[in-house]
Amino acid sequence: MNFTISSPANAVIGRYNLILQVTSGNKIFSRFLGQFVLLFNPWCPGDDVYMADENERQEYVLNENGIIFVGNAKYIEARGWYYGQFQDQLLNICLTMLDLSLYYRQDPAIDVSRRGDPKYVGRVISSMINGNDNDNGVLLGKWQGSFNSHENPSRWDGSVVILQKWRQDNYKPVQYGQCWVFAGVMCTVLRCLGIPTRLVSNFNSAHDVDRNLSIDKYYDSSGKSLNIGKDSTWDYHVWNESWFIRPDLGTSYNGWQVLDATPQEQSK
Repeated sequence: MNFTISSPANAVIGRYNLILQVTSGNKIFSRFLGQFVLLFNPWCPGDDVYMADENERQEYVLNENGIIFVGNAKYIEARGWYYGQFQDQLLNICLTMLDLSLYYRQDPAIDVSRRGDPKYVGRVISSMINGNDNDNGVLLGKWQGSFNSHENPSRWDGSVVILQKWRQDNYKPVQYGQCWVFAGVMCTVLRCLGIPTRLVSNFNSAHDVDRNLSIDKYYDSSGKSLNIGKDSTWDYHVWNESWFIRPDLGTSYNGWQVLDATPQEQSK
């Protein structure tokens, strides 16, 4: 007997058990046939992550290698990065990541029911890429001081070894990561789940902590700089963009959506 499974385009992603049940008179026979995994499908026109251009699907879903631009505006450096989203055990690690999130732990039924929405999955993954919320996240961020006791962020050149180490260490955050590392790992996980994703580098970035749309610097009456205020500027910053529609905002907002896994302030 042959079976064909046709899932709705907005079906919840994840692991499914397939069971055959036969009823004969008053008797019911059940047999476990196996397990399959359902992912987002950028080739399916009905899916929120549908990407019409085949060349873009090849680049933003299937490509396992990429370049991350870092440095500063006057000296931009290109780093090679191995995403490796199709490597052995990566899919299991990415699905487990969803089940370890605070969202799932707080309400498993509601969390799973929302996993057909790439907006929601993107936010869950962005929170799980960093471990600064005490949620068993993948990477711990560190920007100053000594890295002698753990890995210097500049030495990472791919996501696979980081995700494998995270699993081997019983899902304790790997030390350490910085913005391009968070973005590289996030790209791996989202592509693995079927969401088209890319990296974006910005030079002369600013972090406006108090949200007044300015970077504030303070000086005393003699012109001496005062070390108050938490706004800062960086040489560069790297984040992600993922491709999906926005039925909540309207068609003019469809396309590339910004996601940033670097932990600077607690997410709301």
